[in-house]
Amino acid sequence: MPENVMKIGIMPREDYKQRTIAIAKGAYTPKSNEPKVWFESLQSMAQVLNSENQRLLQLIIDKHPQSLKELEQLTGRSSSNLSRTLKTMAHYGIVELKKNNRCIVPQVKASDFQIEFGIKRQQIH
Repeated sequence: MPENVMKIGIMPREDYKQRTIAIAKGAYTPKSNEPKVWFESLQSMAQVLNSENQRLLQLIIDKHPQSLKELEQLTGRSSSNLSRTLKTMAHYGIVELKKNNRCIVPQVKASDFQIEFGIKRQQIH
């Protein structure tokens, strides 16, 4: 899988909690090909990867803004809106916010996504 492809899993919060506890207890070892990033629903993933945010990622890739101020000017979005969106994306590992002198420089870490989910509840003990 190329470096810029992120594997995303969708799992209900309760199942995710059980999975995390099982991992912590040593009762379950995640496989190397399992997603590292998890959302609790398709809706929550869609909020982060909506079409506006996909355009934002493409703009960062194409224009390489060297500050949030420059990105603000390119997008026309307010700094608080842009900052909140980028922090959320950074939380999921989609972007990285690097500090360069006094500026925050956004860099896209994942530009392609593989989504893995099912409707059958996972049994982890």
